[in-house]
Amino acid sequence: MRPGRLIAGRYELSEPLGKGGMGQVWGALDTGLGGRPVAVKLAHSDRMASLVQSADPQEIRRRFARECRVTAQLDHPGLVTVYDAGQDGDELFLVMQRLDGSDLADHLAEHEPYPWQWAVAVAAQLCAALAAVHAVGVVHRDLKPGNVMVRPDGRVVILDLGIASVGAPDVTRLTRTGALVGTPVYMAPEQATGRTAVGPAADLYALGVVLYELLARRVPFEAPEAAGLLYKKLHEEPEPLELVSPGVPAPLPALVRRLLDRDPAGRPADAHEVYAQLAPLLPRPGERAPGPPLDPTRPFLAPAAPWPPRRGAQPVAGGELNAALEDIRRLLGAGRYTEVAALLGSALPAAEATYGEGSPVVRTLRKQYATVLVDTGQYAEALPQLALLIRDTVRERGLGDPAVAQLLQDEALCRHHISAPAPAPPPSAY
Repeated sequence: MRPGRLIAGRYELSEPLGKGGMGQVWGALDTGLGGRPVAVKLAHSDRMASLVQSADPQEIRRRFARECRVTAQLDHPGLVTVYDAGQDGDELFLVMQRLDGSDLADHLAEHEPYPWQWAVAVAAQLCAALAAVHAVGVVHRDLKPGNVMVRPDGRVVILDLGIASVGAPDVTRLTRTGALVGTPVYMAPEQATGRTAVGPAADLYALGVVLYELLARRVPFEAPEAAGLLYKKLHEEPEPLELVSPGVPAPLPALVRRLLDRDPAGRPADAHEVYAQLAPLLPRPGERAPGPPLDPTRPFLAPAAPWPPRRGAQPVAGGELNAALEDIRRLLGAGRYTEVAALLGSALPAAEATYGEGSPVVRTLRKQYATVLVDTGQYAEALPQLALLIRDTVRERGLGDPAVAQLLQDEALCRHHISAPAPAPPPSAY
């Protein structure tokens, strides 16, 4: 994969945004619409074959296209817009709206303490989006902070419907019954065991985990492995929110307990009911002035208000970091990875001094730096960056998170190349 590659003769890849178990997400420009920024998700059908019953690539492509068509029909401001889908060579692609803002995991990490009013506003907006998803027979199945974006005006958007299942009887799901898809920390017990059909109640469970995490700054259940995590979900109760976050309003702990009920029948009936219970805690228009950009209460306090000024990088002395970031974007677009690696290596210390080592800005730069180092074969230099990313990601999301698995895979790749013997020199011509 490289910057400058043209997908379907139209979408020009610019820089990698992330990668997961089935493929990568790239920033791109839609050359057919004057260079509109988009996000392109690329998945190789052979890699997806292990997740479905049929190993026939043609069948996989048909199922992928079918799910893309269904998710593209969803029209809601709380859901990312799907523009296009298809196949380019052996790869399947999905073109989506590219959004400014901060993902919810970084948003939480960046604010200490996280106001309970923000947590309620985030959960209420997620309810509205889930109600739209469930209304057309779709179950998301992977709701988590990393799949949620907080936009500059405070609107909350669900980003990825990549493993959503379609419940309509005439539509076949991409993933087979019983396959462990999703993120174990946020996964409902019935989804993890595969014993019963996964319905909207599984998304409500994930919403309960997210809400608990926003209020308590930790997830309700933690374990080093998925099996231990499932055992806790089936046999233990989370520490009561009243004890973990004693300052939250009384209705919230009871609502979270219902959302985290191990029996789907014990959870609220639907997302509408959850929203109705959150509504009395939401701010009213004009009740107070909206907070800074990315304040999720803003849509309730000032509906349809102009967006706040865009949140740019905080300047450092002489504007050196901002200038370096602009150079990095330009060089990534030109595919000049070696120069990008050098710039990122010099920009990281400046960013750490400005934002702090654990800030979302530094983490994003570190991820990009590690990716570029691996892609350019600088495996020894990549290892310490990967070690820091693994440490921080395990601390925040647990060892079973797919992002950790991908980072460990990259680390193993680097170690393999470092330990591999150097290739023998070519035979002498003399």
